Amino acid sequence: MPIILPIKDLRNTNEISSMAHEKQEPIFITKNGYSDLVVMSSELYDKFAKINRIDQAICESEQELLNGAEAVDAEVVFKELEKKYFG
Repeated sequence: MPIILPIKDLRNTNEISSMAHEKQEPIFITKNGYSDLVVMSSELYDKFAKINRIDQAICESEQELLNGAEAVDAEVVFKELEKKYFG
């Protein structure tokens, strides 16, 4: 269930911080009944950023394939990396 709080509750910064770290979920802040801000712990932000980077890399790879790039077999790549870094 999403955590939704009115903007006036931002006065309780320690409580909001504790909630963000404890729940590890975004806290949606509303203003005049409409979504306005999202507050989250830095750990959760880092997790979202990492997922976004992975998604972006997948999207870029798919676009490269659509533009004619040649796919390489994963086993070949891993063998080359192993040879390069472990002899």
